Parts: sequence; C-alpha cells; structure tokens
Amino acid sequence: MNKSTFKVSQMDCPSEEQMIRMKLESNPQIKYLDFDIPNRKLDVYHQGNAQEINVELGALKLGEKLLGTEKAETPIAEDETKQKKILWWVLYINFGFFVIEMTTGWISSSMGLIADSLDMLADSIVYALSLFAVGGAISRKKKVAKFSGYFQMALALLGFSEVVRRFLSSSETPLFQWMIIVSIFALIGNLVSLWLINKAKSKEAHMQASAIFTSNDIIVNGG
Repeated sequence: MNKSTFKVSQMDCPSEEQMIRMKLESNPQIKYLDFDIPNRKLDVYHQGNAQEINVELGALKLGEKLLGTEKAETPIAEDETKQKKILWWVLYINFGFFVIEMTTGWISSSMGLIADSLDMLADSIVYALSLFAVGGAISRKKKVAKFSGYFQMALALLGFSEVVRRFLSSSETPLFQWMIIVSIFALIGNLVSLWLINKAKSKEAHMQASAIFTSNDIIVNGG
C-alpha cells in the first residue's frame, strides 16, 4: 500500500474536503483519505501510481501539489455505528427545536425565532445528509447533497420574503420575553449537540461540517 501526500492550497473548509471525496472515492485504487484541513494537506492511501490521483485532483483546480509517496499501512476506519448514533441524537434535537421555535415564533410575532427555526430545520437536513453519507455510496452522497442545497436555498428565500413582507406592511411588535426564553433553550440544545459531535472525535467531512454549523448556531443563539 502506498501513501501519497498532497498539498492542497485552496482546501480550507469541509466543503472542499467533500468535493475531493466525491472526486476520488469512486477510484477503486484509493482505499483511504486522511484530511488535515488546517495545514491544507491530504494523505491518500492507494494502490498503483500517484500520477492518476494527481490528475483527478487537478480537475478540481484547488491548487494541488504532490509532496511525496511512501509505503504505509491502511489506517483503521472510524466506527460508523457511533457516528450514526450521535447524528441521530443531534437530528432529533434540532428538528424538535425547529417545531418549538416555528410555533412560538408565529405566536409571538417574532421573525427572529422563525428565522432560527428555519436554520434548525436546515441543520436537521445537514445531519440527515451526514447520516446518508456514513458508509454510503458516492452516487447517493451526490444526490442527497444536491437536494440539501436546493432545500436550504428555498428556506433562505422563504425567510427573506417574510422579512420583506413585514417591512412593507404593518405588523405587531414581537414579544421579546418569548424570544429570550426560547433562544436560551435553543442555545442549550446546540451546546448539547456540539458536545455530542465533538465526543465522536471524527475527522470525517460530514462530522466536521456538522460541528462547524452547530458552532455558528451557538454564536447566533448567544446573540
């Protein structure tokens, strides 16, 4: 087994990592991908020559450069059962808060709560996508990722249209007490979700992306 190390200068978030996975995982010679996003490095465990992999990476135009190839043992894959259990928990938490925030948002006339509920729903879709990604075929990952992208765009347009409607028409002043109370519970829910995700200590793209989205939500709820 060979290990080829690549420097990918434009790989700075899980989005580029997922692009690389979709590009390379269909290659039968590639057995394992190990990403180091902070240092923008990628270790590819493979059979055969590294030149074919270099060409495939070049098609993505992410500034790839082959640093070297050496003999190595294939790393042990992460426990997929543990990943799935954690993702199911955070999916339940986020979808539950979507229902709570959407309901209280309409009752209290709070666009802030409604917008955050849509964000919770979008995160639920991300976690569902991550569940599909665990051990899934590359074709399924692409289809679900495409659907998730369109769905989140639709949610963003829905929220923006409601903001415009409220700006152009007269609307009641939101009940700020509801906003504060529900946001505190949503903050607790996101803190628990982040703790569960970090507990997995996973380097997989879908798990790291989930951690980033949840960290952003903690900042939003804190605000």
